[in-house]
Amino acid sequence: MLTLYSMPSSGNSYKVRLLLAFLGTPYDHIGGEYGSGLTDSDAFRALNPAGKLPLLKLEDGRLIAESNAILLYLARGTRFLPDDAYEQALCHQWMFFEQNSHETSIAVRAAILTYPQRAHLRTPDRLDPLLESGNRALSIMEAQLEKTPFLTGDAPTVADISLYGYTHSAEKGGFDMQRFPAVNAWLDRIAAEPGHVPLAFVPGAA
Repeated sequence: MLTLYSMPSSGNSYKVRLLLAFLGTPYDHIGGEYGSGLTDSDAFRALNPAGKLPLLKLEDGRLIAESNAILLYLARGTRFLPDDAYEQALCHQWMFFEQNSHETSIAVRAAILTYPQRAHLRTPDRLDPLLESGNRALSIMEAQLEKTPFLTGDAPTVADISLYGYTHSAEKGGFDMQRFPAVNAWLDRIAAEPGHVPLAFVPGAA
């Protein structure tokens, strides 16, 4: 069985749990919440020297780090990753955008406002640029989702799951989501997909 090391409150980890839920794939879950010390342990650093979650351990013991790399691995051969090379490239395009332009603004601002350990960063010179760049990323999504129901066309892909991870909770970062009606409609479509689970879901939890 697969083993997923993930941080329950992290959008990056949630992406992977969400895809596994959509696929109905069973897995063992090892949680490491912010400040738990899991990623600083020698045992975990031996698995992932970068000390980051999520981390997927395959049945044969091989490991895959980085949330979007894990998504692409799990989605192969499923409806969430097209076979066509161009359509795959569109998925990659949005997933690179997610890590370079979206997560770095929306997730970072939410983390600063959410985690007590980052309270010292709650200053205008830090928060204001993140609000501006995050709104710019959401506007790019809005423009696409005004044209197509999902980011790459008519059906959900790993690109949508990747962007959903932090967009669905963007209000935690102080983003006014009423400005983005097409994004909100897209969020509803993702949440209506069979197998959808919320951020708090981890297998085996009561």
